Amino acid sequence: MRVAIYARYSSNNQREESIDAQIRAIKEYCDNCGYSIVKTYIDEARSATTDNRPNFKNMINDSSLNIFDYVIVHKLDRFSRDKYDSVHYKRILKNNNVSVISVLERLDDSPESCILESVIESMAEYYSKNLARETMKGMKENAYKCMHTGGKPPLGYDVNPLTKKYIINKEEAQSVRLIFELYANGSGYISIVRELNSLGYKTKIGNSFSTNSIAEILRNEKYTGLYVFNKTPKKINGKRNSHITKPEEEIIRIKDGMPRIVSDETYNKVQERLQNNKRNASNKAKETYILSGKIKCGICGSAMIGHTSKCGRNKNKYSTYRCGRRYRYKDCKMKPINRDYVDEIVLNNLTKHFFSDSSINKLTKELTKTYNKSLKNNTSNLKNIERDIKSIDKEIDNLVIAIANGLNHPSIKTKLDTLESEKSNLSILKTELEYKLNNSILDEKLIREYLLKDSLILKSKSADDLKHIINTYVDSVIIYEDKVEIDLIFVHINGGGEGYRTPVRKQTNLTFYERSL
Repeated sequence: MRVAIYARYSSNNQREESIDAQIRAIKEYCDNCGYSIVKTYIDEARSATTDNRPNFKNMINDSSLNIFDYVIVHKLDRFSRDKYDSVHYKRILKNNNVSVISVLERLDDSPESCILESVIESMAEYYSKNLARETMKGMKENAYKCMHTGGKPPLGYDVNPLTKKYIINKEEAQSVRLIFELYANGSGYISIVRELNSLGYKTKIGNSFSTNSIAEILRNEKYTGLYVFNKTPKKINGKRNSHITKPEEEIIRIKDGMPRIVSDETYNKVQERLQNNKRNASNKAKETYILSGKIKCGICGSAMIGHTSKCGRNKNKYSTYRCGRRYRYKDCKMKPINRDYVDEIVLNNLTKHFFSDSSINKLTKELTKTYNKSLKNNTSNLKNIERDIKSIDKEIDNLVIAIANGLNHPSIKTKLDTLESEKSNLSILKTELEYKLNNSILDEKLIREYLLKDSLILKSKSADDLKHIINTYVDSVIIYEDKVEIDLIFVHINGGGEGYRTPVRKQTNLTFYERSL
């Protein structure tokens, strides 16, 4: 089998040796399995909570070229720490006939492993979010002291390297005052930009001014001496929307917390003009289609896409799934199907055939068994690593003795450096495995709670959460002219009450429904 390696480390408290350790473990795994490594993709200092990783994107794109059959990672959290990204990109790989394999989480093709993989990915996302929460605590403490909390300071300010507090940059402050004065006196964005650029003023990063940079400056409360922290939500896909603010109780505001550049009179005059010029546009609420990416046309096999139209005298919204091919090329006979109708079919069947008490009990035991098997493999791997380290230590001791006895050939020094590097990489692997074994928090109780949580999500009907449920448990939904076919990715729970479970192939016709035409 042809495989591609994907390795990654984030910027916090990690070193390049981590990449070497990951690749070494993957290569050893490939040697044992007889896999042929055709390409290696590495992202350094990149977080897995986002897909903003260049070589990760390259690997996803290359999967369509049929140059490898598997993507192998050291751990699943190297692939992604965001469960939605993980499902999305694994779906792309699957469509290109490529699977993801983790060296440390030895998950197989069993139905139980599909669910367990989702549990592990959720735990990885929990770890990342918990770390962010702890980091935020420290940043808030600095904010209450009116200290700089990271990133570039606003135009007009620098940061004192000793106190970490804001100080005025006199030249930049002149441009800020000019911006406020010009706008307060009736100038527009374009004329302000021309004036600034003609006078040679630059933005904080040394670029010429643009209308976007003017708009952000005019809305910044900090220029009145008000220290503000935690005003805007976190970045999404690497971008932050500065026009959205958090609830007032979450924002830290401290009067006179930083040097003033603009007077209250000028600032208020500017805000009044901004408010008067604001256009009142009604934002259309986006409709959510929880089966998007899963639902297909039974006639031509094309993906069905969500569509909303207004019907009737009162122009009521009517949401449907319709065949993408019929929409684009008009050569498929499949008619649109009501979104709420087919969504309800899928959700009702998940509730009826999977999330009954007896089904949860049985699946919990199977998942626990699979997870314990994974831990057993890790214990075996740890013993092998300890054995290899002991062997390397012995070789190093022999070389040191040889050097002490006067044998000082350059090749000995090279060999010694190689052994030390191998030992360092093995030690990192050993530490990771020991941590995993000593801090294993998944047990039968937690897995059961995870499944129960998903069953409650089905009842809450939150759109984003329902999409996660669909991505975890449903492989596809195929719409025919007279029936709906639901294919699950795990096990088929039959009957009710004390129902029984039978193993099935990955795609299974769960049930059929007569469609009202």
